[in-house]
Amino acid sequence: MSNDQTTRDKPWIFRTYAGHSTARDSNALYRANLARGQTGLSVAFDLPTQTGYDSDSPLARGEVGKVGVPISHIGDMRALFDGIPLDTMNTSMTINATAAWLLALYVATADEQGADRKALSGTTQNDIIKEYLSRGTYVFPPVPSMKLTTDTIGWTYRELPRWNPMNVCSYHLQEAGATPVQELAFALANAIAILDAVKAGGGVPDEDFPTVVGRISFFVNSGIRFITEIAKMRAFVDMWDEITQSRYGVEDPKFRRFRYGVQVNSLGLTEQQPENNVYRILIEMLGVVLSKDARARAVQLPAWNEALGLPRPWDQQWSLRMQQIVAYETDLLEYGDIFAGSTEMNRKVEALKEEARAELARIDDMGGALAAIDNSYMKRALVESNTRRLESIERGELKVIGVNAYTDSEPSPLATGEGTIQTVPEHVEREQIERLNAWRADRDNEAVQSALAELRSAAQEGRNVMEPSIACAKAGVTTGEWGETLREVYGQYRAPTGVGRSARADTDGLDEVQASVDAVSGKIGRRIKILVGKPGLDGHSNGAEQIAVRARDAGMEVVYEGIRLTPAEIVNAALEESVHVVGLSILSGSHVPLVRDVMERMRASGIDDVPVVVGGIIPAEDEKALKAMGVAAVYTPKDFQLNAIMADIVRIVEAGSEKAA
Repeated sequence: MSNDQTTRDKPWIFRTYAGHSTARDSNALYRANLARGQTGLSVAFDLPTQTGYDSDSPLARGEVGKVGVPISHIGDMRALFDGIPLDTMNTSMTINATAAWLLALYVATADEQGADRKALSGTTQNDIIKEYLSRGTYVFPPVPSMKLTTDTIGWTYRELPRWNPMNVCSYHLQEAGATPVQELAFALANAIAILDAVKAGGGVPDEDFPTVVGRISFFVNSGIRFITEIAKMRAFVDMWDEITQSRYGVEDPKFRRFRYGVQVNSLGLTEQQPENNVYRILIEMLGVVLSKDARARAVQLPAWNEALGLPRPWDQQWSLRMQQIVAYETDLLEYGDIFAGSTEMNRKVEALKEEARAELARIDDMGGALAAIDNSYMKRALVESNTRRLESIERGELKVIGVNAYTDSEPSPLATGEGTIQTVPEHVEREQIERLNAWRADRDNEAVQSALAELRSAAQEGRNVMEPSIACAKAGVTTGEWGETLREVYGQYRAPTGVGRSARADTDGLDEVQASVDAVSGKIGRRIKILVGKPGLDGHSNGAEQIAVRARDAGMEVVYEGIRLTPAEIVNAALEESVHVVGLSILSGSHVPLVRDVMERMRASGIDDVPVVVGGIIPAEDEKALKAMGVAAVYTPKDFQLNAIMADIVRIVEAGSEKAA
């Protein structure tokens, strides 16, 4: 292809994943980002919104506005998109269990703006299977959850023909430790399960099915091994084309295209020497834009300081500029696929495809992706591969610059002093609850109850819930009311943890820790018992799982019941199990209020002599606050040596037992 400027390809959509504090604050951020050249929106919702609770729910305490924007009703959605015409905007919403509801609020808001529904473009992630495996913001059991997903698919292809109703999300699979082969196989197995459910549901006529296939998109992760990542994306393109043609008989090539958006890897961002993250983000972006035949349709990049806390608008702008420089200043978009005909790339692509096909066959033999969730096969595989990854970093086999190699460093002027991250003040939650109460007081409660009754009937009768949900949105129903109504019909669910009971035999490097566990266990008269707890709504369980696995392999007795436990449930478990130490894992930024709650309940229950340790993305000033509450130790992403953490916990237990004696 000529490098004449007139032949340049159109760049991908530039996004920034954003939302925090309040709808009005987030709206101001969106409008500023759009003014700086962002071409699409990517909305982050807070955890209560993602899990179907109102901001005043006891389960929402400490979580409101922390990892995203709270959307409790259509008034919040109006404020979120104030001054942003939805019929000309491409909006991606990272929402899964409650996707049908947030889409209903979005459509109701667009209706108020006078937008033509057929002009609305964007994506609801709406991938419930990966929630059971990695992210953890599921609500309902798998079967009704799949029904909600297929309801949105069956409704949008008719009503919102430019909308992607589902974004098969392999991003969080890689964050949970997936290898490239697992990312390929598990994501494609997920997509197959969804399309099979659409077919079996009977809501889409056979002649329309190719159109539905053409609206399924993907959301992937791109890691630091960018040659492998390019090969992975080319393998995705080939395998999706094969599956849609051979399994579903889709003949039109445009409906078989592998369309995807991407956020590059946040798992590899480091707290140590965080300025190095800028290079990592750029290299990871190249993995999804260099190959024209497998180029992303939309890209959003994390900020360099996300291992430290919530990025500021300037940090997000820096990542946006990275995209713009590659798209507009380089000649990347002037050429065809630069890997076409590459012997080395073809070899790698074929190897990935061969392994991924074998993994897909294994899952298919089990009965598909849902069966592989129920029997914990995929979850166990992710926990095990993440364990191997972390162990290779601990041993120095996998080098991470600034972490286990070249650790001598000048202090970073970017990461020192006040204001290096954005924080969400605690008054945000109180004010959001006040607005929510005012909203409930001002609405027509008879209309609300009527709309909820119709939603309940639709769910009970197996009808599509989208139109009743839109009616609920317009009547002023809240997120918690929509969620509670469907919980009453569908029930709630707790997914397998993937953490086995028995210790592994290959515990290389743990001899010294195991010996100390045995010694202290002998001293206190029984095996050291640790409770690993996930208080609040944070579903990022990778860290908790790895701590539980390593403690088990070190010889401790482990109590780990999974995600989303209340402080009361954690304290009750600590009492009932007579544990020697409580470890809390919180990555949502809500560590201060949640840990305070746990500590106060332990004190009231008479077990304040049991030491508490905390892990998460915790700024230095918050670490001081936690230790002032009595927390024995705080661990952040810089503490990657799990054996050292285990040894530390054993010392804490020993010191506590001596003090009690």
